[in-house]
Amino acid sequence: MYIGRLGDGLSPDDGIYILLKEIIDNSVDEFIMGAGNQIVINLEGKRIRVRDYGRGIPLGKVIECVSVINTGAKYNDDVFQFSVGLNGVGTKAVNALSSEFRVVSYREGHAFEAKFVRGLRVDSREFETREKTGTLIEFVPDEQIFGEYSFVLEFIEKRLWSYACLNPGLKLSINGKEFQTEKGLQDLLSTELGGRALYDIGWYRGDHIEFAFTHTREYGEEHFSFVNGQYTSAGGTHLSAFREGFLKAINEFFQASYHGEDVREGLAAAISIRIKNPIFESQTKNKLGNSDVRPWILQEVKKGVDEVLRRNPQAAKILQEKILTNEKLRTELNIVRKEAKEAAKKIELKIPNLKDCKIHLGDGDMGDQSTIFITEGLSASGSMVSARNVHTQAIFSLRGKPENMFERPRSAIYKNEELYNLMMALGIENNVENLRFARIVIATDADYDGFHIRNLLLTFFLTFFEELVVQGRVYLLETPLFRVRTKKETLYCYSIHERDDAIKKLGQGSEVTRFKGLGEISPAEFGQFIGKNIRLVKVDIQTLSSVPELLNFFMGKNTPQRRQFIMDNLVLDL
Repeated sequence: MYIGRLGDGLSPDDGIYILLKEIIDNSVDEFIMGAGNQIVINLEGKRIRVRDYGRGIPLGKVIECVSVINTGAKYNDDVFQFSVGLNGVGTKAVNALSSEFRVVSYREGHAFEAKFVRGLRVDSREFETREKTGTLIEFVPDEQIFGEYSFVLEFIEKRLWSYACLNPGLKLSINGKEFQTEKGLQDLLSTELGGRALYDIGWYRGDHIEFAFTHTREYGEEHFSFVNGQYTSAGGTHLSAFREGFLKAINEFFQASYHGEDVREGLAAAISIRIKNPIFESQTKNKLGNSDVRPWILQEVKKGVDEVLRRNPQAAKILQEKILTNEKLRTELNIVRKEAKEAAKKIELKIPNLKDCKIHLGDGDMGDQSTIFITEGLSASGSMVSARNVHTQAIFSLRGKPENMFERPRSAIYKNEELYNLMMALGIENNVENLRFARIVIATDADYDGFHIRNLLLTFFLTFFEELVVQGRVYLLETPLFRVRTKKETLYCYSIHERDDAIKKLGQGSEVTRFKGLGEISPAEFGQFIGKNIRLVKVDIQTLSSVPELLNFFMGKNTPQRRQFIMDNLVLDL
């Protein structure tokens, strides 16, 4: 309930990272209070230590603060009214979900230490110390709860970088690697975009809002939105108000009536707000629901954008040229769209090879479970169609390999029947906000052709609909590679290691089947692989600036370099 999911650590949304976030959040709050500007983290295997230099927990309250629900020191201080979690649960949840948990509070030469095992106190003591004032928390996520897991250092580093960008002046480090910024969201956007910004990044900070923006030559929009330090991957009312305010500011500045899509095409922006009593639309806090934030955000954005453009007339000129270019391209694209729609009239509203579901994104809580599986051919989709949940699971079958869309113009989608139909099935022709499904799952065979199709689809999304990947909407489906069974028991294995373990468990006489394609898995079996125990890998981008280089290397015209890379890294299965 409090950490969203368990997971094995291979997704940045897995519970072990939420535990770490809960501890760091408390240390960040100390920095906001002006107490301590450094947070030091150490990771050794599955053991993680967080040391801050804030005020330290009052020595007489240490045990209460980490083990008794609804206790803490954040209720009467106005600063903490701008915190995401005020339920008094965070650190207690970490304690309860850890096989080992240790807390030490240092205050002016005195210290109090308490140790817990699975939430139960096993030792505590008070002693004298020369350590600087602050708090140390050390924990090991419980394998009895999380199963086999491991921390991925990259995920933690990315989260620390976000903390640094949202709290300029705060220094965070993990295993000696430091993260610190001076210009907050301006630094965040600069790092994410690399050298792709068309003009100097505009930056504005008010009492409860900060935002930065620029344009790139990419398609669509890129947004990084935060509420009280929480990354809201699905946006919400604060992002909608920013987008509306940005359009109004541009039209007022240039005394024009530009279309929203022309102003926002290629826009890259980061926005952070701090509000009291945030209302999120889900327990994982990835979308803000407060409607009362719109008026003041809109006014602040108009004011901030106007100030930025007046300070930098060169940026204003480039921005206007970008809008006019977008306007021209939209006009040309509309002609292509018209031709495509004329051709589509023959099939009316029925999209070929789409088996739609009944509930879609936006249709209440069940809509958040809506999923479309993009499969490789009709044989693969056959088993899935029979096994799927018709209420929330849709199937789109590709016919052969889609076209490589790297460095192609957006109009190329309308000249490719398969990708055009996919775009229409997803509902994203005009805006990704019209997406019909909460999750887009690429489900291809675990062979060379399947991996190639997977890469072609990822290239399609990263080229034209990068926002969907940034929002965490795109996934890869994991299905078993092997089935090991006897007359009494059947085990499904997702790797050669799991297969070997299964053979040892069931005996050498067990029957081993290698699934070469999804179509070889019967409908009766497939239901369990796309049901409650579905295994999905979220497609995650560490930084946007790395995307063009990756696509250019793997999907560009540099065939000799790719061939050499394959030869240098080829692993022979002897």
